Amino acid sequence: MLASWCVGEGVLPDFLGLEPKQFRALQARYFKGIRITGRATSGRRPDFSRMLEREDLLGMLMAHAGTADREETHWIAGILVAGCLGDDHLWQDLGLWSRVELSGLIAHNFPTLAAKNTQDMKWKKFLYKQLCEAEGIRACRAPSCEVCVDYRVCFGPEE
Repeated sequence: MLASWCVGEGVLPDFLGLEPKQFRALQARYFKGIRITGRATSGRRPDFSRMLEREDLLGMLMAHAGTADREETHWIAGILVAGCLGDDHLWQDLGLWSRVELSGLIAHNFPTLAAKNTQDMKWKKFLYKQLCEAEGIRACRAPSCEVCVDYRVCFGPEE
């Protein structure tokens, strides 16, 4: 993810979408001695003004955080939320090489959330569906995914 971000791939903005202080802490822990400016080579700036659900997404992710390092998990949650601002599949927006990598990242950091995606729904759609369900909002018209005319949009291949 970081390598892709450094060459302008994906949609992650400055500091990977984290607060500058968080980015510096991440850098100090995992990339000590490596010069990373924090500025996206793509020139993207975070526009969280178009993402009113940012805190809801962060809260949902952290509610499903595993027993791993809490600070690291919070960084991953922030990066995932920033990736949700993109228009492609979440794994592409994050600059990952495949959906399998994203699934592993989510399963490691948010295992109970990953376990809920029993039908392998595309991750960005799944995250937003979870938010809607938590608020009692039924966004889909069909009684179940299996009979929905948009089934392939939510569950089709991404590669």
